[in-house]
Amino acid sequence: MNRKGEHFMNDYIFRSVFAPYINQFMVAKETMGFGLIKFRVIFKEFDQFFIAEKVNEPFITQSLIVKWRATRVNDSNRTIYDKYSIISQFAKYMNHLGYPCYVTRLPKRNFEDFIPYVFSDEQILNIFRVSDSIIMSQRNMESKLFAIPALLRLLYNAGLRVSEAIFLKNNDIDLERSRIVIKKTKNQQQRLIPINTSMERVLRQYQEARNRLPLLNTNDPDSYFFISPSGRPLTKNNVYFWFKIVLKQCGIPHVGKNRGPRVHDLRHTCAVHSLREQVKAGADIYCVLPILSVFLGHRTLVGTEHYVRLTQEMFPDIIKMEQSISSFVFPSNLQITIDYEK
Repeated sequence: MNRKGEHFMNDYIFRSVFAPYINQFMVAKETMGFGLIKFRVIFKEFDQFFIAEKVNEPFITQSLIVKWRATRVNDSNRTIYDKYSIISQFAKYMNHLGYPCYVTRLPKRNFEDFIPYVFSDEQILNIFRVSDSIIMSQRNMESKLFAIPALLRLLYNAGLRVSEAIFLKNNDIDLERSRIVIKKTKNQQQRLIPINTSMERVLRQYQEARNRLPLLNTNDPDSYFFISPSGRPLTKNNVYFWFKIVLKQCGIPHVGKNRGPRVHDLRHTCAVHSLREQVKAGADIYCVLPILSVFLGHRTLVGTEHYVRLTQEMFPDIIKMEQSISSFVFPSNLQITIDYEK
């Protein structure tokens, strides 16, 4: 997808025999609270494949899926899994409507383990400083740089996913009560995020500058909070573009090809730094986990526990301190027998 961004995927019109059913399916998903960006991108690919294969009846066969899979030699395991998941859901939907379609089995989740990049305190401060100091060489009303300094701070401060931040509307941000309501989430679980005084001040400064732009309806409750001077909302590609520029000026090497550092690593850094500060304050790290899990919007503690390992690797002295505080709970000579049949 080019830098015009995901918001403009709406411009694509589905034309295959499945077009009306794809549109109905996405309406149903949106009603359930799902974001449609990934669905549109993947359905566009399938729509074009069905047209190329001259599929004239609304039936998906196993041989058709096999033939499609043979065309995706450059897709990663994770991408293939996502595509199989969506076409499988769609096939079940078609079966429900009375059109027999082959429901493909999902492949094993044998994704490569990705180790997040956790920024140091000094790097985080430098990222904020550089994002404040970047000046455009020429006037560009479409540039999203206008919102980048506030957005990067929010990603780190609130541990948001990029998609959650760019979809924020004005009525989602309650600066009077110092909180943000996250509605467009990965797991379709609305959550409430508190913001501290410094973050509130940053958002107010951005809001005041944004409202001075000669635009209509900028401050309407249903308008996007983060926009360009032309009024267009941000996209993940916009944010990533400027983030790479910031990293370069900070002297932080960028590997690329989704190997990081990624914008999403600000969320990882928020989680690790939060655990570090809680342990330094004397909290039990495993008592903090459920709170952090809700804060980040995880469905289970499994995803959150990953940050314990990262914290242990980056701040071993902090974890040792936490272990020494709670070491008296279990005697060193205690033997525990586990009955695995229970």
